[in-house]
Amino acid sequence: MSRTLSPTVRRRRLARVLRQLRDEARLTLDAAAKQAGIARATLGKIETAELKRVRLSDLDSLAVLYEIDNSTRLALHQLAKDSSERGWWSKYKDVFGGKALPDFEAEASCIRTFQAQVVPGLLQTSDYIEAVFTGTNAFVAEEVARHVDARVERQKILTHAYPPDYTVILDEAALRRQAGSATVMKEQLEHLAYMTTRPHIALHVLPFSAGMHAASLGSFTIMDFPDPSDPSLAHTENPTSILFVEEETELRRYEAMWREAHNASLTVKQSVEFIKQIASSLESEQ
Repeated sequence: MSRTLSPTVRRRRLARVLRQLRDEARLTLDAAAKQAGIARATLGKIETAELKRVRLSDLDSLAVLYEIDNSTRLALHQLAKDSSERGWWSKYKDVFGGKALPDFEAEASCIRTFQAQVVPGLLQTSDYIEAVFTGTNAFVAEEVARHVDARVERQKILTHAYPPDYTVILDEAALRRQAGSATVMKEQLEHLAYMTTRPHIALHVLPFSAGMHAASLGSFTIMDFPDPSDPSLAHTENPTSILFVEEETELRRYEAMWREAHNASLTVKQSVEFIKQIASSLESEQ
């Protein structure tokens, strides 16, 4: 199965393998760094996936210290080389805030998202995207155009030969909150209904009638990866920060919120009918 190269996921995997090798060698970070002749700060950043470019000579020193075989050493080399590559999203650093969500989306085998206020980015039409960013009055025209271009490019993961399974829980508020004109909103709703015809995409509406629910505090995304050694990852953000969560206890909380919100949602068939009804109500406003 071929997927878009994801430097961040490769870097995270390299970090996890090296931490495991050090643990198996029963060495502290200080001891490993000293014996391998690597600065402690450098090894620390490698093990926390903060260092974007890992020197192969450092990996060779660690390979000798941890007494690993040549094939494993070469595999670490390849991970390091892959992690230094730049994805298409690197030219949109200003849009993605430095921590590129596409890094992980490109590698994920399954993406689950709950969205409370707006249609999820992977399912937005270009006119809707423009309306969302124009409506905030926080972006100039050039910035809006870059957000539109970046988001449309990001959506291509859903049309790859091996796309991730994508499941959306969408609060009714996102369907009711009009972005742009009635025409823009109607086209967006029709696009949602159309995208559910794809076998790897499922959309569930969480109606107002469900009342309060576990995910009431905000939107979030959970990503699972094809390699079982790669732990799941949760993503959430606010106007000033982007957060990626991989700590097991916190992930369990996100999983619980997802299950409860999913149980309170309409089925896919019911959701599509619900969306079409709202779209029909907008015809008189066009």
